[in-house]
Amino acid sequence: MKLIFPSSVVGALFLFIACMPSIYPPGHAVRLPQLTETDFLTKDDIRLPVRRWMPESGEPGAIIIAVHGFNDYSNFFSDTGRYLSTLGIASYAFDQRGFGASPSPGYWSGTPAYTNDLEEFTRQIKGRHPNIPVYLLGESMGGAVVIVAMQSGSMPDVDGVILSAPAVWGWELMPWYQQLLLWVTAHSVPWMTVTGEGVGVKPSDNIEMLRALGRDPLVIKETRVEAVYGLVNLMDNAMRKSSGINGRTLFLYGEKDEIIPRVPIYKALSSLPVNDDSGLVKVAIYENGYHMLLRDLQADIPWKDIVSWIQSPGKPLPSGADERGLSTLAKVNDNS
Repeated sequence: MKLIFPSSVVGALFLFIACMPSIYPPGHAVRLPQLTETDFLTKDDIRLPVRRWMPESGEPGAIIIAVHGFNDYSNFFSDTGRYLSTLGIASYAFDQRGFGASPSPGYWSGTPAYTNDLEEFTRQIKGRHPNIPVYLLGESMGGAVVIVAMQSGSMPDVDGVILSAPAVWGWELMPWYQQLLLWVTAHSVPWMTVTGEGVGVKPSDNIEMLRALGRDPLVIKETRVEAVYGLVNLMDNAMRKSSGINGRTLFLYGEKDEIIPRVPIYKALSSLPVNDDSGLVKVAIYENGYHMLLRDLQADIPWKDIVSWIQSPGKPLPSGADERGLSTLAKVNDNS
């Protein structure tokens, strides 16, 4: 039997398909990846700006590859990187595709693009600094990228992972009305932009830092809905893969975080071996910490914990933070 649809239905269908949220993936490989003094050149010949913070003299004792959050860029690690460099730890960070000074800011490249770039960048760093321990640090969206990349099967071996308020808030734990609103807008007006004005959340208690971000032209202020949709898919992927985290991991979270709620954080933590005797996963909860832990007014506290965790495996963190991480969060339930 042949079905005939009214022209209005066909037109609406074509309009719907035309408005599917877009992904702007990498192009074909045309070169070998290369790390220069100022940029990371990808396989598809995209130039991603790089920042580095090196000790003043001698070989570093360890290296951190820092991965920024959504709408942010490599500059997020400047203060942390400078502090670490005074203690002999080198740091590298690059602007991910669609962020900072990379090409096409504001356009979402898809989870495989972000994880593949991190894998290739890590290879470049390990090749430049053989025999020096390398750690991945991901903040917010960067934490989600790190989680997914670590289970890709092709990620180079690293000596540990640091997750600062990782974005593990996927579809399952979002209220139904938020899911519906995002799905409808992403599939009808994916080019529409939204801002954080009027949302009323406080990402940090460092007001001067937040004002500086507001003045920074490389920080994205108006976000395409399709990019938000892509971010949620990445976060959902990270949530599902968080149970597979293995190896040395430092998980940092602030009790005053208003960006990533406690419920998904606790769900991710509850699947980790934080109570076993291996000591592989250490969790630090900061009573006065916000989402931007590494840029809060008390940022020096998690900074010192990171250094201690790298330099003194198995020993307590100097901050006195709740290192198990479950005592406070265990009170949280899905109705919070």
